[in-house]
Amino acid sequence: MRKPALINAGLPEDPRSVHLVGACGVGMAGVAGLFLSSGRNVTGSDQAVYPPMSDYLERIGIQVSEGYGPENLSPRPDLVVVGNVIKKDNPEARAIEDLQIPFVSMPEAIEKYFLRDKLSLVVTGSHGKTTISSMVSWILYDQGRDPSFLIGGLPLNFNVSSRLGKGELFVIEGDEYDSAYFDKQPKCLHYRPFVGIVTSCEFDHCDIYHNILEIRTQFEKFLRLVPDHGSILACSDDPVVCDILQSNNFRAETYGLGPESFWNLSDIKDTGSGMHADFRKDQETFITGTLPVIGRHNLLNALVSIAAVSKVGVEPRDAFDSLRSFRGVTRRQQTSCINANVTLIDDFAHHPSEVRETLAGFRLRFPGRRLVAVFEPRTNTSRRSIFQDTYIESFLQADLIALREPPDRWKAPQGDLFSSFKLAEELVKKGKVAQAFPDAKAIIDFLAVELQHDDVVIVMSNGSFENLIARLCARWEDHER
Repeated sequence: MRKPALINAGLPEDPRSVHLVGACGVGMAGVAGLFLSSGRNVTGSDQAVYPPMSDYLERIGIQVSEGYGPENLSPRPDLVVVGNVIKKDNPEARAIEDLQIPFVSMPEAIEKYFLRDKLSLVVTGSHGKTTISSMVSWILYDQGRDPSFLIGGLPLNFNVSSRLGKGELFVIEGDEYDSAYFDKQPKCLHYRPFVGIVTSCEFDHCDIYHNILEIRTQFEKFLRLVPDHGSILACSDDPVVCDILQSNNFRAETYGLGPESFWNLSDIKDTGSGMHADFRKDQETFITGTLPVIGRHNLLNALVSIAAVSKVGVEPRDAFDSLRSFRGVTRRQQTSCINANVTLIDDFAHHPSEVRETLAGFRLRFPGRRLVAVFEPRTNTSRRSIFQDTYIESFLQADLIALREPPDRWKAPQGDLFSSFKLAEELVKKGKVAQAFPDAKAIIDFLAVELQHDDVVIVMSNGSFENLIARLCARWEDHER
């Protein structure tokens, strides 16, 4: 297939009709919303569609065809945006070539059509990107800055994953995953950062990276894009991030839990309804207060969000006040109750560090209640064996653990498949009650019997988990009748 249209200078300056292949990915759906808000006619195609993004696209009025094929390109669009889930042998991708329609990757489209006259605040790192991007966007909006944003989730303050504002600022979640099959550089390298944030650097995405050094290199490339008059904010709690800064002599402001960080926190405690701390800048407390978040990691997310907006003129105290009304993000510690006795929480955690911090946060919030962790190893990394032993420590804060065997097992290389049954055995050796199951139905059957009064159930997956939460709720409601 030919090179992307942007490289061939064949990209239209003002496309009136835009089609997105792989439209129901969170980022792609957000880009669809941006094009729609800018007055373009927008269509899309995808397969195996599931909420929340399918519901989101329907709600904003974008028609999405089920399945891929040449028929989705009629009438002929001016531009096609190709998502990174699309392979080069996809029938719709082949048809784009045959019809010679200009096409581009998602991040190239953002760079070309939405960043030309904006200052971008880009959030990168292995963890926390969606929450920080949502916090920064909410602060700027609440402070009257009318920002644009593109976020890999649905911030509950906006209930949309993207927004085209009239202000000069654009907040973007900068993923380190590659952009498209014809554009192999990370998405974040397209985004022209004025403020660049690096939250962490851990090994992930083992389908495209071989080791932590390769991932580290991408973050180094990203930070070199920040101009001298811009700002770098980096988490000093992460040793790899610290080494990146030191090895490259990057001029940065650090943030973290320790007093050596330029932005830091002290006297942290969970009040039962939020996280309380002293927020400090350059060894001085600028505010003491409580925010409606769970876990120390989310306090750090709030801290760097405050630091980021301070670089574009928002006072830290004002930023903190805006975060008092921050409502969170869909599928990030999102709580719903099965009934009066059991609390059910939906979370996106999948990397071992994310699982560990999520469960630690809920242990602080609910110190006297039984924590039930339900986990699906669904990502290209978690379904492989690389973190087989690492996950043991991640689940130690839970009291009861239900593990699904990896779905789509064929996606893992032969001999390199993660075993939930092996993890359950190791957790039992650590004194935990843990079981592995072949699918979501088996987990639902188990939980319907095993859940007790006052349990807190945290369901962790980066996918639909076979609609486990809705099915569990329905099962419980039937039982109550």
